[in-house]
Amino acid sequence: MSIQTTDVEHVARLARLKLSDEEREMFTGQLNAILQYAEKLNELDTENVEPTTHVLPLSNVMREDQVHESLTQEQVFRNAPDEEDGQFKVPAILE
Repeated sequence: MSIQTTDVEHVARLARLKLSDEEREMFTGQLNAILQYAEKLNELDTENVEPTTHVLPLSNVMREDQVHESLTQEQVFRNAPDEEDGQFKVPAILE
């Protein structure tokens, strides 16, 4: 598979880019180099390679949940500016 200048022009048109002749030629060459490299990767023998989602082995880094005493309602509302019927009272934002 190879990229033609017309392909680069088409993508540039879709991206609303105006490319000069030099840029079209440069991008055509660069994209073809990328495709050639990808073709080289297809030559590798991956028969016995286990599929992975990440190159490093990852494990859950979250701490274990620990049950502990919760704050009482009195402690929660101690620093609240205003409280009514066990709820925080705030100024109305809608008229």
